[in-house]
Amino acid sequence: MKITVETNVKAAIDKVWRAYTSPEHVTKWNFASDDWHCPRATGDLRAGGKFSSRMEAKDGSMGFDFAGTYTNIIEHKLIEYSFGDRAAKVEFIPAGEDIAVRVTFDGEPTHSEEHQRSGWRAILNNFARHAETL
Repeated sequence: MKITVETNVKAAIDKVWRAYTSPEHVTKWNFASDDWHCPRATGDLRAGGKFSSRMEAKDGSMGFDFAGTYTNIIEHKLIEYSFGDRAAKVEFIPAGEDIAVRVTFDGEPTHSEEHQRSGWRAILNNFARHAETL
């Protein structure tokens, strides 16, 4: 199943792109709730390049590495990547003076579609808040 989440960012595309793709920015927004954080991130932004973000509960009770391989990059427009046997697409779409950021990803069978949608939407909303501060 494909799941899509979207947000609008009130910032110029160069700031939005930098906030989404630079590891030093990814650590500021890549978590779904305030009791989690992203202590480190890496990324080689090119087709075939690898990325990884460590997502952890702040109390240390759990954590995981969200990692994969970029499969297609069109600067300021599109990022496609695989993670395990799943894939995702991130589109950067001009929307008046804003940039709509739309993420479409392959869902997984362990959690409900709504659970997955709400988690990814929360992360994307964190992203928008961070990008708007740049």
